[in-house]
Amino acid sequence: MKASELREMSDEQLEHELRETQREMFRIRFQTATERNDTPSNVRKLRAVIARVKTIQRERQIAASQS
Repeated sequence: MKASELREMSDEQLEHELRETQREMFRIRFQTATERNDTPSNVRKLRAVIARVKTIQRERQIAASQS
């Protein structure tokens, strides 16, 4: 998911996206541990999405404190 798409989301939607992505990351890590992971590149993609969401949340937090 692109950062521009994430920036259009509300705070609640971002929080939901973060939780869902973290759940998916847990499932993939569990599959990797049991050697059943079909697409190891998904780990990197999910980590990037989590980082983007957290970055946008932090940007909003800083903007709110400066206002």
